[in-house]
Amino acid sequence: MAKFIDSVKKRIKAMFPEKIQRKTIESDYVLETESLGISFGGLKAVQNVNLKISKNQIYGLVGPNGAGKTTVFNLLTGVYQPTEGTFYLNGEELRGLPQEETNHKGIARTFQNIRLFNNMSVVRNVMVGLHNQEEYKCSVLESVLRLPRHFKVEKEMRERAKELLDIFGLLEERNNLACNLPYGKQRKLEIARALATNPKLLLLDEPAAGMNPHETEDLMNTIRLIRDKFDMTVLLIEHDLKFVSGLCDKITVLNFGTVLAEGTAEEALNDPEVVKAYIGN
Repeated sequence: MAKFIDSVKKRIKAMFPEKIQRKTIESDYVLETESLGISFGGLKAVQNVNLKISKNQIYGLVGPNGAGKTTVFNLLTGVYQPTEGTFYLNGEELRGLPQEETNHKGIARTFQNIRLFNNMSVVRNVMVGLHNQEEYKCSVLESVLRLPRHFKVEKEMRERAKELLDIFGLLEERNNLACNLPYGKQRKLEIARALATNPKLLLLDEPAAGMNPHETEDLMNTIRLIRDKFDMTVLLIEHDLKFVSGLCDKITVLNFGTVLAEGTAEEALNDPEVVKAYIGN
């Protein structure tokens, strides 16, 4: 009986988790992490990661395969919850928030493997991102009964989506299925959809993966455009060190979940420990 009662208590506790007390701090940074880390059982996947990213910076997170880069992204977007440390967006602590609320607070991301709604039109893919914003939300009743506000909001969303697509040179393809876009344009569409959520910090996970040199150069110009036109701060993961060196203001190098070096690309990538991690002894 005692075991049964303990089991019931655990289930009730899981249904109603304790509210995490979050704090705000005075910060000059868009993103600030403090000893951020996560362990899976006895494995410390990421530990003691301290980032300070200023407004409008393009910041790189680099390192060999398995270094923990995507795990950091998963911590920052609520996919995983930190087992140690915390992080702040414009001084507001976001540790413990679920993915949807983290996005609503202002962090958006793309993925290493493109994740579009392939059987939806290009413009509809961007409209999905706009649903995150209060001004574009309708009640269930308004949507089901197709009340006037539903059509008004749909029209406003479509016009906003078209504006974003025009910036990325995708307006002419707006009615095409997303799956029919060439690879480079699919990357742009995924970024446009992320920007539709109106983020303060944009996370790009290996945006240049699989691109040819022409597409890579075009992407670099696109990221600079995003920073300038949207007043955006960008944190990106990338294996192409030439891409990182030509684009990022600062970088942090990870290896086995810990920070090896940080600074400008030239400083960090010439660090002896970084060279050793990439090419061995």
